[in-house]
Amino acid sequence: MNMMTSLGRPRLQGMLAAGIEVLRIQEALAARRGNLVAELLRGQGEFYEQEHYPAGDVFDPESGAQYYYHAHRGDAREHGHFHVFMRPHHLPERFEPARRGKPGIALPCGPTGDAALAHIIAIGMDNYGLPVRLFTVNRWVTDETWFAARDVIAMLDRFQVDHSYPSAEVNGWLTSLLRLFHPEVSELIRRRDAAVEARARANPRANALEDRSLEITASLDISVERRVRQLRRQLG
Repeated sequence: MNMMTSLGRPRLQGMLAAGIEVLRIQEALAARRGNLVAELLRGQGEFYEQEHYPAGDVFDPESGAQYYYHAHRGDAREHGHFHVFMRPHHLPERFEPARRGKPGIALPCGPTGDAALAHIIAIGMDNYGLPVRLFTVNRWVTDETWFAARDVIAMLDRFQVDHSYPSAEVNGWLTSLLRLFHPEVSELIRRRDAAVEARARANPRANALEDRSLEITASLDISVERRVRQLRRQLG
């Protein structure tokens, strides 16, 4: 099913503008014989698996947006991935961690107060420094605070990194990419909750949020170029 059929024209126009910006940044970096990952890692020293890049993560105190890049698995197609977060304490709305646990899901779970961190999405990058997939993860993977899908989707609309560290181009690209694939990110977040709840029903004596056998909860391959073509066709 095409997730864009129910979206209004203003939303589609905003997504197209975001897609054009994503392509512009990718092409500008390629013209300098670079790419997004190389730009992010520039000046960061030797690259090690499991380490966060840049050190200490990227954080925008105005929006509460946060992210880092790392790698930790031998996937021939993927160099590494971005983990994208929001810090709810920095948002004007009040978001409370999920508290009403079900059998197999012990809540609340994760850091609280100022330390609460909501994982929005992960973005897999190929060996050419281009995005190839979106995926969500279980709570234990990033030690996030568990918020219900509806709240995480509401936070997604607030994601923006509006400064130049470590790279204005990477920050602008990431902000625009989340706008371009907003429908897919939202659906993956809903599928994340469904996957955790299914695991909890299957084993109600364990806490599904800490189940090490459930790491990636939902995944989707993406193509920026294909999405931009779809939007142009739909908008005529």
